Amino acid sequence: MAYLLIYVDDIILTTSNDSLRATLIHQLAAEFDMKDLGPLSHFLGINVTRQHDTMFLSQQSYALDIIDRAGMSSCKSVATPVDTKSKLSASSSDPFEYPTLYRSLAGALQYLTFTRPDISYAVQQVCMHMHSPRIDHWNSLKRIIRYLQGTTSFGLTLGAFRDLSLRTYTDADWAGCPDTRRSTSGYCAVVSRSSAEAEYRGVANVVAELCWIRNLLLELRRPLRKASVVYCDNISAVYLSGNPVQHQRTKHIELDIHFVRDLVQRGDVRILHIPSRYQIADIFTKGLPRVLFDDFRSSLSIRPPLASTAGV
Repeated sequence: MAYLLIYVDDIILTTSNDSLRATLIHQLAAEFDMKDLGPLSHFLGINVTRQHDTMFLSQQSYALDIIDRAGMSSCKSVATPVDTKSKLSASSSDPFEYPTLYRSLAGALQYLTFTRPDISYAVQQVCMHMHSPRIDHWNSLKRIIRYLQGTTSFGLTLGAFRDLSLRTYTDADWAGCPDTRRSTSGYCAVVSRSSAEAEYRGVANVVAELCWIRNLLLELRRPLRKASVVYCDNISAVYLSGNPVQHQRTKHIELDIHFVRDLVQRGDVRILHIPSRYQIADIFTKGLPRVLFDDFRSSLSIRPPLASTAGV
């Protein structure tokens, strides 16, 4: 078995045994002008460190570059990337004097979320106002950078799993946008008539992503044998996902998101309720107190470097 991940002229190759890898590298080198750089250590700006059966993905150099571009190399750090106040408004303060700088830094922060999903919500908030940034928006962007200042070494830890299964968490902050009353979920912002609908749309989005991952694993010959579990903290949304009866209260919900019920009935997906205290997806939809934020960040496997690689 061999897998190739190709992005333009960068290739990652992994195989089920060393002899197969050597053969493929030899065959590729005979056809293309290429060089074997050895074990994976760097790919598209992401540093990779391996220790036994664990991989640590980091963009520390990239984060330090963002901090330097913002002129904040000596700034003091903060514990969280966003406060617990309401979401940013489009007209809460005067226009920011340097919109090009704002857009450049906001765009750079987007790429950092690959290995730092803990800043996803904060980055989403500042990116919503790139067309007309205000001073409040700039202050929020600077807070993200101050948070990075104290966590530049943090990255994403990936480990091996013997029992392959998928567990997901979905959440929506209903009508939280102060300008449009749109709801924020882990994937998009939509106008919803009720909190149950906002949560149910979040469930539908994450289930669509689950379907893609399940099909990808099937193509990689690692099919999932168990139903994928989706945790939601809204009881009404959990009920809607398993109720086959179309009643009056849900007639306004488009039919295309009711595919969740079909997958539940087929046994591919299970929608379960989870208390808000354990709803990890809250980190993607709202500002959290430090204790909760630290807990959820750890649950996402976002940590400092592995012990043997600290300081590298």
